[in-house]
Amino acid sequence: MKNRQLYLSMLVVALSLGTAWAIRGQFGHEHGAAWAGGIGCLSLLLVAKRSDWYAKFFSVTMAGALGWGLGGIMSYGVVVGYGRADDFINAYYGLMMLFVIGGLYGYIGGGLFGLALSSTAKNPVKWANLIVEMVAGAILFYYFMIMEFEWFMTPPRSEAWAICFGAAVAMTWFMVRHERNSALRVAVFSGLGGGFGFAFGNFLQVLGSVSGIKFNFWNVMEYTLGFFGGLGMSYGTLTSTWEQSESSQKKSSQLFPLLMLVLIIPFTMWQQNFETKRIFEMLTKLNVSEGSPLFGLTEWSGLVLILLFTLIWFYKYYVSQPNNVTYSYKEVHAFFTGHLILYIVFSYIITGAFISGYRPEQYLYTLNLIVILLLINKTQPSFADHTIGLKKWSLSMAVVAVFIALLAMIAISSHDELKGAQKRFGAEPVEEGATK
Repeated sequence: MKNRQLYLSMLVVALSLGTAWAIRGQFGHEHGAAWAGGIGCLSLLLVAKRSDWYAKFFSVTMAGALGWGLGGIMSYGVVVGYGRADDFINAYYGLMMLFVIGGLYGYIGGGLFGLALSSTAKNPVKWANLIVEMVAGAILFYYFMIMEFEWFMTPPRSEAWAICFGAAVAMTWFMVRHERNSALRVAVFSGLGGGFGFAFGNFLQVLGSVSGIKFNFWNVMEYTLGFFGGLGMSYGTLTSTWEQSESSQKKSSQLFPLLMLVLIIPFTMWQQNFETKRIFEMLTKLNVSEGSPLFGLTEWSGLVLILLFTLIWFYKYYVSQPNNVTYSYKEVHAFFTGHLILYIVFSYIITGAFISGYRPEQYLYTLNLIVILLLINKTQPSFADHTIGLKKWSLSMAVVAVFIALLAMIAISSHDELKGAQKRFGAEPVEEGATK
C-alpha cells in the first residue's frame, strides 16, 4: 500500500511537471522554465499532504522555480542535432550532453526546492551565503572550463552550461557542509530524472521523425524532461526525512515570493513572447485577415489575464490574510490549479490553438490537467528515509550511461541522414569561401 501511494504521488508530480515543461516549449528561456518548475513544485507540495509545508508554500515554490529556471540560460539546439546524427560517436555524445543539460536543470531546481523545504526557524538556510557561493562557483567554473581549457560542448553556441555546472558544484558543497542531506538527495534524483528524460526524449524525437507521423515530437522531448524530472524530484522528496516546519509564517515574508510567482515571472514571459511580429506571423499563417481584432486581442489578452490573476491572488493570499499566515490544502490546491490553467491558456493563445486545431498536442495539456486533478486528492504518501551509498550511485550512473549508449545504437540504426542533424566529431572541414 505504501509503495502504491508513493508511485501514485510520483505519477501526479511527473504529469504536472511534464505538462508544464511541454507548455514551456512555446516560451523557452528562464521565465518559461521557472513557471514550469514552480508548477512541478506546487504539485509535489500537494501530494505530500504535509500541512506544515503549506504555510511556506510560496517561498518553497519560488526557490524551486528559480532553480529550474536557471537552466534556461543553457543552449541545447545544436546538441539535439548531435543526437540526430547517423553515426554512433556523435549520436551518443548528443544524448549524453542532453543528459548533462537536463541533469543540471533538475539538480539545481530540485536542490533549491529541497533546501527551502529543509529551512526551519531552528535551522534556517543561509540564503545569502548560498547565493554568493553559487555565483562565485558559476564564474570560476565558466572561466576555467570555457575560457581557459576550452571544453566546449556546443560550439559556436553559448556554453552557459558551465555556469550552471559551477553553480551546481557550489550548491553541492554548501549542502554537504551544512548537512542538508535530504535536499542533496532531492537534487540528485531530480537531476538524474531530468537528465534521463532529456536524453530519452531526443531518442523518441528521432524515432518520431523517422516514423513520418505528423506530430510535434520536439514537444515530446520537452514533456519527457519534465515527466522524468518530476519522477526524480518527487521520489527524492518522499523518500527522505524532513524536520517539522513552523505551522505559520509572517505575512510580510510571503509578499516577494508571491509577486515573483504571479506577476514578475508571468509578466517577463509575456513581454518576451507576445511581441507583435510573432503574433502577426502566427495569425496570418492561420488565414486571419490583417484587419481582424484578433491581432490586438491576442497580443494584449495575456497581459490582462496576468493583471487579473495577480489581483485575485494578491487579495486572496496576502491582503485577506492575518499577520501570521497559515494556508490550507484547499488554498494551495486552488493556486496550483489556477496557475497551471493560466499557463495552458497562454499556450493556446500564443500557438493559435484557440481558433485552430493545427497543433493537436496543445489539447493534450487539458487532458493531462483533468487526470492530475482527478488523482491529486487521492495521494497520501508516507515519508521514509532511503539511503543510497556512493557505490550504488556510481553503479546507477554507469547503468544509465550504458542504457543511453543502447538508445544511440538503436537511433542510428533507424535512419540515414536526418534534417537538422549536427556533427561534433568527424565533420568535414569547410573549404575557404564555402558557406555552411
